[in-house]
Amino acid sequence: MKHSEKYSKPRIIIIAGPTGVGKTSVAIQMARQYGGEIIGADTVQVYRYMNIGSAKPSPEEQTIAKHHMIDIVDPDDDFDAARYARLAKPIIKRLHQNAVPIFLVGGAGLYIKTLTQGLFHQAPGNPSIRQKYKQLATEKGNAYLYKLLKKNDPEAAISIHPNDSVRIIRALEVFEITGLSIKKHHQSHQFSEQPYHLFKIMLTDQREHLYKRIDRRVDLMIQDGFLKEVESLIDKGFHCRLNSMQSIGYKHLCAFIDGRLAWDEAIHLMKRDTRRYAKRQFTWFRSDKTFIWKKAKEIHSLEPEIEKFLFDK
Repeated sequence: MKHSEKYSKPRIIIIAGPTGVGKTSVAIQMARQYGGEIIGADTVQVYRYMNIGSAKPSPEEQTIAKHHMIDIVDPDDDFDAARYARLAKPIIKRLHQNAVPIFLVGGAGLYIKTLTQGLFHQAPGNPSIRQKYKQLATEKGNAYLYKLLKKNDPEAAISIHPNDSVRIIRALEVFEITGLSIKKHHQSHQFSEQPYHLFKIMLTDQREHLYKRIDRRVDLMIQDGFLKEVESLIDKGFHCRLNSMQSIGYKHLCAFIDGRLAWDEAIHLMKRDTRRYAKRQFTWFRSDKTFIWKKAKEIHSLEPEIEKFLFDK
């Protein structure tokens, strides 16, 4: 079968879902079946040297299906959804021109949304104001900042987790500069661009099964040398205060290395926080009604629709 070259917009199959649900194996199977390539959408796999803790596809898996958007920056590089989209768009264009089926795979909902629907028009920013709130977070904690946000911008506070200091600080910054809720700025654009034709699959599983898989995966990461990976990153000069090193798993082992957590407590919190992250991912993707929800073992039932989407002119 040959991917249609006459279709005006690139066709992309999105395989999304929470951490640990089996996205990598499903994506590799489908990319191999249809002769496609995979574009990763993961906030940690973009970083070099961060392999075990990010569940990065192994060299063998990358041999089976070509992967893009992994190992592209060092852990101390600034990276966000906007940069992700800038780097991924030329890859999509090239694959489309070469009639290669495209699979966008990952659990980073904002990366996927920004790439496929465009960035909202950025509200203005002010580094000194941002730094002021960062300092407040350091001195008084996230709870204090969140109370401040609820007072100044209750509309934004509803949709921001109390521990999400980055988004809390950004919302406070925008409100102080403009006097308007950051939600108003988002709604002025509402991710309205539609540059691609999308077939959107959300992999799911029963919550208790997924949580058991997450716990097992953490144990396997530890067995595979996750602690040595974090120690190696620190030896390379990538300190624990970096945003990348504050990712789940890495921050817990940093806390163990620094003596702030005992070993058993670090592992317990790593599992707990990974489960909580999976729950937030479910919440994010559930808000998009255009996803087709399937368990990994049921993915074959979509083959007729997938083939029609990819190859019908």
